[in-house]
Amino acid sequence: MTRFRTTLAVGAGLALILTGCSDNGGDDTTATSGSATASGTAQSPEYTGALPERPTGGDPVSCTYNPSGDASRDVSAPAATDVPAEGTVGVSLTTSVGPIGLELDRAEAPCTVNSFVSLAEQGYFDDTPCHRLVTSPGLQVLQCGDPSGTGTGGPGYGFDTEYPENLYQPGDAQLRQPVIYPRGTVAMANTGRPGSNGSQFFLVYADSQLPPSYTVFGTVDEAGLAVIEEVAAEGDDGSMAAGGGAPNRGVQIESVAVSG
Repeated sequence: MTRFRTTLAVGAGLALILTGCSDNGGDDTTATSGSATASGTAQSPEYTGALPERPTGGDPVSCTYNPSGDASRDVSAPAATDVPAEGTVGVSLTTSVGPIGLELDRAEAPCTVNSFVSLAEQGYFDDTPCHRLVTSPGLQVLQCGDPSGTGTGGPGYGFDTEYPENLYQPGDAQLRQPVIYPRGTVAMANTGRPGSNGSQFFLVYADSQLPPSYTVFGTVDEAGLAVIEEVAAEGDDGSMAAGGGAPNRGVQIESVAVSG
């Protein structure tokens, strides 16, 4: 079995966040959803340097969660049919450094929110570290969601990216152009391979430049951002060659509560 480490490269104004996950050799993970996807004669959004306009939601969708490597914890994949594609979900992270509140947006990424909520309700994120902090200009994020704390852990399944990547035509050059992921964004990390979303996510505490290939699925509240900024002020240990490292002030997610 090959393990892909979460890497986060910073340079030339373009930052990349790649989540580590396991791969079983020819078992690429894929997923589909009923959310809007660029296809046929539809055109990609015009490049503005900002994220494209978010989806407004609609009818329930179907998702696909394919097996991918070993699960860091014993959890089941979420239900994959009649997944809501509108409305929001409140999430409260109780952490060792203070509370962090999230609001997840089903319209942006129904399959992603569905997975996150399922994992949270199964206790997957409880007593897990936020293993990576990046404080570089142009990329300022705290990355969490790997119970192993190694940057290679996942839930044992994978699924495809959603908003904003699914608004672009496949192979569009804009998918390699940086856009601003605004302060307060919650997004998924991935390995850069199709279907490699899993459980690792990152919290953007200052406007960051990334290509639009990382699923946006919610926002962080102001109190939570203040907590993250306090952690960021103490820096990281620089242990990751591609940029950033473990926070000098350790962050442990103690429990996760879901509402709505």
